[in-house]
Amino acid sequence: MAKNKKPKGKPKNSGKFPKKKLQRAIIDIISQNPNKPHNYKQIAATMGVSDPHTRSLIMKTMNEMAAKETLKEEQRGKFKMGKNSAFIEGVVDMTQSGSAYIKTEQLDEDIYIPPKFVGHALHGDTVKVFLLARKKRRKPEGQITEIVKRAKTEFVGVIEVSKNFAFLVPDNRKMLVDLYIPLDKLKGAENGQKAIAKMTDWPKDASSPFGEVIDVLGDPLQNEVEMSSILFEYGFPQKFPEKVEQAAANIPVEISDDEVKKRRDMRDVETFTIDPHDAKDFDDAISFRELKNGNYEIGVHIADVTHYVQENDMVDKEAVERATSVYLVDRVVPMLPEILSNKVCSLRPNEEKLTFSCVFELDKNGHVQNHWIGRTVTESDNRFTYEEAQEVIESGEGKNSEALTVINSMAKQMRNRRLQAGAIAFDKVEVKFKLNDKNEPDSVLFKVQKDAHKLIEEFMLLANRTVAEDIGKITKQNPKPKTFVYRIHDTPDPEKLADFSAFIKKFGYKYSFAKEDEVSKNINQLLAEVQGKREETMVETLAIRTMAKAEYSTDNIGHYGLGFRYYTHFTSPIRRYPDMMVHRLLDRYAKGGNNASQDHYQNLCNHSSEKEREAANAERDSIKYFQVMYMKESVGETFNGVISGVTEWGLYVEIIENKCEGMIRLREIDGDYFYFDEKNHRIVGHNYGRVLQLGDEIQIKVKNADLYNRRLEFELVDEDDE
Repeated sequence: MAKNKKPKGKPKNSGKFPKKKLQRAIIDIISQNPNKPHNYKQIAATMGVSDPHTRSLIMKTMNEMAAKETLKEEQRGKFKMGKNSAFIEGVVDMTQSGSAYIKTEQLDEDIYIPPKFVGHALHGDTVKVFLLARKKRRKPEGQITEIVKRAKTEFVGVIEVSKNFAFLVPDNRKMLVDLYIPLDKLKGAENGQKAIAKMTDWPKDASSPFGEVIDVLGDPLQNEVEMSSILFEYGFPQKFPEKVEQAAANIPVEISDDEVKKRRDMRDVETFTIDPHDAKDFDDAISFRELKNGNYEIGVHIADVTHYVQENDMVDKEAVERATSVYLVDRVVPMLPEILSNKVCSLRPNEEKLTFSCVFELDKNGHVQNHWIGRTVTESDNRFTYEEAQEVIESGEGKNSEALTVINSMAKQMRNRRLQAGAIAFDKVEVKFKLNDKNEPDSVLFKVQKDAHKLIEEFMLLANRTVAEDIGKITKQNPKPKTFVYRIHDTPDPEKLADFSAFIKKFGYKYSFAKEDEVSKNINQLLAEVQGKREETMVETLAIRTMAKAEYSTDNIGHYGLGFRYYTHFTSPIRRYPDMMVHRLLDRYAKGGNNASQDHYQNLCNHSSEKEREAANAERDSIKYFQVMYMKESVGETFNGVISGVTEWGLYVEIIENKCEGMIRLREIDGDYFYFDEKNHRIVGHNYGRVLQLGDEIQIKVKNADLYNRRLEFELVDEDDE
C-alpha cells in the first residue's frame, strides 16, 4: 500500500485570504482591543485559522504592516496599532439604503461606508473609520471599526407588539434598525402607540439593539403626540424641570433705585415695540426723538436677560442646553421659563424694563454720526403688531406716526446702501397656518415682508453690526481684538458658483461669478431679472444652494450674505443663547475685565450652531405635518405646482396656491422610463426625451396625504388626462 504523500503547494483553503482581506482582518481584530498587543497566533485563533500556511502568512503580513508603521511592534512578535493605520474620526450620516457617509474635519470630502462595513453605528454617532485603498476617481471609502460616542441612546417611535416580544420602530428614517423590547420592559405601552425607548445593549451578533420603554406618549396622529415626538427627536424638552422653574420664579424682579442709577434712564423717551400679532416675548424696542441739531436719536433696546440669569446658574445651564427657542406651527418651546420669557424680560407696554441698548445719532438719510452701547432702563409706550405699524406707515396717521415715518424713511435708505455694498436680497415668502379651535389648519397664510418688517430688520442689523465692530475692529487702541461671539457666513463655494453660472446660461442669463467681489452684485441683478418669469423659482432655489450656512464662531470671517465685515447676534437674548453670550462679553469688557477664554466660547458657539440646525429641522417637520393635515381633504384634487426638487427617486413639487410640497415618484410617471440628470437638475425620458426640470410648472393630482409619515404623494397630470 502506497504511503500518503504530502500535498505540494498551498492548502486548498489558503486562497480565501487575499492579502488585502488579511490586512483588514488583522486591523479589525487589533482595533477591537487597541491597547492590547497581539501576536500572530492570537490573530489566527480569532479568525478560526489553523492551517500552517495561512498562520505563516498572517505572521509575515503583520511584519510587513509593522515595516509600514500600520502596526507597531510593542514586544517581540506582539503588535498594536501603528501611527499609519489610516484611522479617521468623524460623524455618521446614514442613508436609507443602509450605507453611510462620514463627515470629518480631517479630510476635505466625506468618506463612503458600504452597508457591510457600517456595523452597529447609527446616524449621528462619532466613529473611528479605517480608510480603504482608494479606487480610481472614486470618493474615499472606509470601514467603521469603533463607536467613539453615541449621538443618542433614546429614540421615539411606534410600538409593535407580538406574542413573545415587541419592537420600537423609530420615527427617524435614518435610524434603520428597530429596538427589540422585552414584554416586561414596555412600561404599559400598547401596540401602535408612540413611545420613547432607551437602548440598553447591542449584543455583537444581534441584528437589533435591545431597549426598554421609558415614556409612553400616546396614540399617533394626535397633534400633542406628534409635536412631542418631533421635539424629542431633535432633543428639545417640552417642559422645564421643576427645579429650573422654581429657580426662575425665585429670581428678584424688582427694579431698585440703585440699579436705575447704574444705567442710562430712557423711560421718558418715545418708545414702542413691533412684533407678530401672536408674539408674547418682546425682545426689542425702538425709541425715537429729534435732537436740537436736526439729527435723530434712535435707540435699539434689547431685553437685559443676563441681569436676571447669572452665568452657570440653574436657569442658565438649561438655556445653554436648549440654546434656542423652537417655533412649531402650533406652539413655541421657549429657551427660558415663561416667567422670564413672557413676563419679566419681555418689553411689554407701560412697564419699566431693564434693557441693553445701542443708541444711535443719525441724520435724516440714516447715516450714523455717533453711537453708544450700554445698559439702560426703558418703558415702552405702545405695542404694535406688524400689521398695525404698516397701517400707520401707509396712512401717516395714528400713534407714533412721526417716529414711524422718519424711521421708515431712514430704513429704506439704509437698506438700499446695504444692497449696493454687497448684501444679497433673498426675499423668501414665509408660510403660516391659520388654526381653528381644535388646532387644525383652516387656511394657509403667506407672510410677505412689508415696510414694517424691513424697518425692524434694518435697525436690528445696524445694532448687531455696530456691537460686533466695536469689539472686533482692529485699531490702535484695540490692536488685538478680544474673544467675542460672531455670526459668520462664509463665501460661496467657487465650484458651485461655476456650475450655477454654466446652468443659467442655458436660459440666456450670462453672469460670471468668478470674481469674489462681483458675486453678490451679480446675484442681486440676476434675482431682479428673473422676477416674475417662469424660471424665477428655479434660479432663486439654485442661488440659495450655492451659499454657505451661517453659524456662530469666535473666529470672525465676516458675514458674506449681509455684506458685513463684522456681525453678531445681540438683539434676541430671550430666544437665542449666543445673544446672551454677547451681552455678557460686552459687560465684561466695559468693566475692564480680562479676555475671555476662546476655547470655552467656541465650544458654546459650536453647540449653539448645532441646536439652531436641530430647531430648524423640528420646525420643518412641524410644517410638513400640518401641510399633510391641511391637504387630507384634497386627495383626488388637481393643482398647479412648481418642481421644487429633483432627485434620483422622484420629483418634489410645491403647490402654487398654498406652498404645500409633495413627491411624484419616478417609477410612477407613465409613458416613458425616466433617468436622473443630476448636473442639469432634471429628469429625462429615455425613449421620447421628455424633460421635467427644476422650476417647471406642472399639474399634479393629490394621490395620498400620509399623516403617519408626514408625506404628501402626488401624481403627474398630463394635458391628455384632463
